[in-house]
Amino acid sequence: MNKLIIIDGNSIANRAFYALPLLSNSNGLHTNAVYGFTTMLLKLIEEEKPTHFLVAFDAGKITFRHKEYTEYKGGRAKTPPELSEQFPLIKELLKAFQIPQFELTGYEADDIIGTLTKLADEKGEKVLLVSGDKDMLQLASEQVTVAITRKGISEVELYNPAEIKEKYGLTPAQIIDLKGLMGDTSDNIPGIPGVGEKTALKMLHEFGSVEEVLANTASLKGKMKEKVEEHAKDAVMSKELATIFREVPMETEWDSFRYDGFDGQALSGMFRKLEFKSLLEKMDFGPSSLADEQAAETVEIIVVTEETIEELVRLLGDSAPIHVEIVGENPHHAEVAGIAWFDEKEEDKCYYVPSELLKSKAGEPLRQWLGDTSKKKQVFDQHRAELALLGRESRLKVSISMCCWLVTCLTQRSRTSRSAVYLTNTVCQALRPMRKFSAKAQSFACRSFLRSAITLDAKLWGLRALYRCCAKSWRRAG
Repeated sequence: MNKLIIIDGNSIANRAFYALPLLSNSNGLHTNAVYGFTTMLLKLIEEEKPTHFLVAFDAGKITFRHKEYTEYKGGRAKTPPELSEQFPLIKELLKAFQIPQFELTGYEADDIIGTLTKLADEKGEKVLLVSGDKDMLQLASEQVTVAITRKGISEVELYNPAEIKEKYGLTPAQIIDLKGLMGDTSDNIPGIPGVGEKTALKMLHEFGSVEEVLANTASLKGKMKEKVEEHAKDAVMSKELATIFREVPMETEWDSFRYDGFDGQALSGMFRKLEFKSLLEKMDFGPSSLADEQAAETVEIIVVTEETIEELVRLLGDSAPIHVEIVGENPHHAEVAGIAWFDEKEEDKCYYVPSELLKSKAGEPLRQWLGDTSKKKQVFDQHRAELALLGRESRLKVSISMCCWLVTCLTQRSRTSRSAVYLTNTVCQALRPMRKFSAKAQSFACRSFLRSAITLDAKLWGLRALYRCCAKSWRRAG
């Protein structure tokens, strides 16, 4: 039997964004809404096994409803940029899933969904509609089950006409009347002031519709009678605004929504881009999947010996990124387990020098290279590596962790002179991005850097003379 799943794209993305903590990948792309959306898609595919699929999106903020009521949705806060930047990623993800998506200028996702559910009713096709918006309950039918998200997106509550009758005492069509009487603050639909859900349900249980309530105001009493009569036009307009339009001019060929499964290569590529590592491990993408990719990325570890150490020094050249493996938390007392170098020219090779070889007579060429200040070494956590290598005369030129720390310092402010700007580029040429900051910010970064270095070990860093040159100007600057 065919089953179409329709997702209210904007609603679910919004729910996912606020349900999960703000996540981002190493490139700074926010991904929490995308991740939540992805987990819901995977769960629906696994549990519901749809034959057809569609995700509907809003196509802008202005719709035909604004012509009737210019303040429609006027009270909504602006979409956070951390969320808005994720919509293109969600749409790119849907392409990898090979799930059709649709939006149309002038219409809301609700209207697209309403048009398709009407078609499903006519064709006798089963539909599961997933949204966080209870307005969708008006579309429930014998063919259409509405799943309303609860607790973010982790749980859903299913509604068909019987469930709606049991919970509200209404038919799906009367959900529109309910909105007409009580309004909807999220969409800035006014309704009748002072009429909440409890009062609106009581009126509908007695009279059946907005129109019948207005025709029987004589049966109402006191202030409520006055409010209903005074805001009769608002109630009628609110009902119209809450009514989902079900005649959107769109492709309604059922097979255009067919779902035949995801593109494993494209989806695994998206997961890597977004750094969804847990999903990569969980999913089986077939022969061209993560397992093959991991096999292809296998790195050969070459243990350097007395016979090959001079060849390694030759390969290191005048500049090389190295890793100093340290055993122990305190670098003052820690042992160096070894030094590793990844050959960028031959990306499948990594050279490893054991500590014993480094200390031995045969390790002298590498010790000389480490102690040669003309040879540039890039290393993570320079200070820790320097301390562990003390006695081996190493001079590591650029620390990645220190670079990151300096960039952070640039966002701070301090009253300093311009004299340290030169020092910025001298001490750490890798920090070219800092030139876009003010002279004061650059000076402050250098000031903090030098004072930290002097505190640790001025002789080791070789910065005492530079520090003294700048000290007077710093004192004058306060």
